[in-house]
Amino acid sequence: MALAGPEFSAFSMASMGGYRANMTVVDKVPPEMLFLVDSHWLQFPPLNPLWHSILGFFLIILCTISVSGNGVVIYVFSTTKSLRTPSNLFVVNLAISDFLLMATMAPMMTINCYNETWVLGPFMCQIYGMLGSLFGCVSIWTMSVIAMDRYNVIVKGLSAKPMTNKRALFWIFNVWANSIVWTVAPVLGWNRYVPEGNMTSCGTDYFSKDWVSVSYIWAYSMFVYGLPLFVIVYAYWFIVKAVAVHEKQMKEQAKKMNVASLRTAEAKAASTEYKLAKIALMTISLWFIAWTPYLIINLAGYFKPASLSPLASIWGAVFAKANACYNPIVYGLSHPKYRAALYQKFPCLSCTSDSSDDSHSQASGATTVSDEKSAA
Repeated sequence: MALAGPEFSAFSMASMGGYRANMTVVDKVPPEMLFLVDSHWLQFPPLNPLWHSILGFFLIILCTISVSGNGVVIYVFSTTKSLRTPSNLFVVNLAISDFLLMATMAPMMTINCYNETWVLGPFMCQIYGMLGSLFGCVSIWTMSVIAMDRYNVIVKGLSAKPMTNKRALFWIFNVWANSIVWTVAPVLGWNRYVPEGNMTSCGTDYFSKDWVSVSYIWAYSMFVYGLPLFVIVYAYWFIVKAVAVHEKQMKEQAKKMNVASLRTAEAKAASTEYKLAKIALMTISLWFIAWTPYLIINLAGYFKPASLSPLASIWGAVFAKANACYNPIVYGLSHPKYRAALYQKFPCLSCTSDSSDDSHSQASGATTVSDEKSAA
């Protein structure tokens, strides 16, 4: 007797990994984990084992890049005296959160990928979900604090309240305290951490329709995605405007003074405004690339759950974790003094040894003015 279409499809995919016909993605989940698995996933056959292998290999690469990249950022900023400023504490905090994100989560998910299901038990599922929430929130809000610090330096200038070590540590404490609240909430009953579609990672429960679970998803989306994004866009919008006005004034002044050297410098390099706009655009774009897929998956679980498949659920977690890899580039390599220190400590890793580019200093928010204010 011929097999029906869906059954044959499931059998074809399953046979590659030695599965029996009509098996689902949930069937390999250990019995003690089943109470956490939503019934939505029972309709899907197991993923092709090749996907698990690819994802596991990709996670190893991401983990290596993130741990080494953020480790270098932490080391260079911590051991270089000229970089130990209050504002740079935020950059180090971002590197620490991204370092811990991949160092703690990637090994667990990689083990599960090569076992093709979650094998670490319910308790570690909660730990995994908590770590992802904690370090993700810390990274998101630290980027927002960095944006506001640059806003104070570039837009408000000398009229802004100086950033001191005490104030920087106060903001870092608030970032971690706020993140811990969102991390612990699901453990205490406001939503919960459950296995995600491919059964190799755990995240928030976006399928439950009770008001407690739904309210957490909406609150989380608003305060851990929407609000930080608004802060970053607001800060960089006014930063670009302020620098544009400053550049216009400088050009007019140079024209009045008939200073040829200014025009020569402009011909050799892009303007500060242009460089700053590129960094701002990169920051916001990488934000969207990293966190929007995960937000869409969470909201789709409420509005259109039928659209979520095990394979589709993978990408939100992957994109979010990838954020920990390119943050060191955006917030580290755009810093001229960091590049100079990197060149001294690791010549083979540095793109340039030029530390005198004032326009890059202003674009990175680490201007001489910032350092002087921090020391005040």
